[in-house]
Amino acid sequence: MEGPRIGLALGAGGVLGGAWLTGALHAIARDTGWDPGSSEHIVGTSAGAMTGALLACGVPPWFMVAHSAGEEIDGLDEARGEPGATDTRSAGASFRLHRGAPVLGPGSWRLALSSLARPYKYSPAALVAGLLPHGPFSTEPLRETVRRVCHERWAPHPNYWAMAVDYQTGQRVAFGREDAPHANLPDAVAASCAIPGFFRAVEVAGRRYVDGGLSSASNLDVLEGQHLDLVIALNPMSSLHAGAPSTLGERIAFAIRQTAGRRLGSEAKRLRAAGTEVVLIQPTVHDLDVMGTNLMSRRRRHEVIETAVQTVSEHLRESPVGERLAELPTGLPELVLQPKGPRRSLPDFRALARARWKDSVRDPVC
Repeated sequence: MEGPRIGLALGAGGVLGGAWLTGALHAIARDTGWDPGSSEHIVGTSAGAMTGALLACGVPPWFMVAHSAGEEIDGLDEARGEPGATDTRSAGASFRLHRGAPVLGPGSWRLALSSLARPYKYSPAALVAGLLPHGPFSTEPLRETVRRVCHERWAPHPNYWAMAVDYQTGQRVAFGREDAPHANLPDAVAASCAIPGFFRAVEVAGRRYVDGGLSSASNLDVLEGQHLDLVIALNPMSSLHAGAPSTLGERIAFAIRQTAGRRLGSEAKRLRAAGTEVVLIQPTVHDLDVMGTNLMSRRRRHEVIETAVQTVSEHLRESPVGERLAELPTGLPELVLQPKGPRRSLPDFRALARARWKDSVRDPVC
């Protein structure tokens, strides 16, 4: 590829974190002309894994926003695999109980015991995750969302990585990378999103995997050593504008955001020390007010998207970040801006995604 080598890191954040990512990416594409899906590397964690998978399969941010808003788009069935009238437009945020008999006891005895025996090797989150019960909700709605946009085993993007954690060892895994276990794209995304105690763990190649946010909400550091010129990180779980918490829920959310922010800063520092430019984009206080403390809520999803479009657009106008991103190569018009007026059919997003990488496509799972 010509031009700068760019990495895109999309962080964890539940249903509303994914909504914030959608709005933020749309604002970036619309206001700068750069196509986020053209990044040479896309790393997604949890909600970021879902959003990243859609980008990697060619679905542009403008389509995600229009789809969430309930717009009637001609050719919707071609892009999503089912007619618009029957599509839930939930982006996988549809909770169904896992089929089968409930399993008693901690979700991972091995992880719980290992973290108790060697606490210096594991984060407190790993200990809690191991002790939590098996999640009651199925990840099948997440898989279904991915299947609608990608009928192949993996995305056409050559370097899309979905971050997950081995539920036995607590080790981080980047599905899609050459050294990771082989996984189908729907399973990899579901594993990355499988919050312990909420979703049932996802089995891949005989092992169980859970949410990549258990290791890091951002996972920016996995891009170290990829010789990138610029890494753009969008992280819903941290913020520079969090107000003083008052309720118990706000205090917990504030502590989580502080931890995520420290980890993000540490990871960014490592990349910068290696010579990679890093741009960080995080929610503002306005975003946090709309998101609230329950990031798995579905009621405010589109409101969060609309707020993120506004706040990120303002950030791009009022900071050097907008000028920097406007210097990047302009993306294909169909993948950057929503076409005006009625259309008889939508572009073939998957074909456009393949066209980005026609000289470098590989299948990391076959």
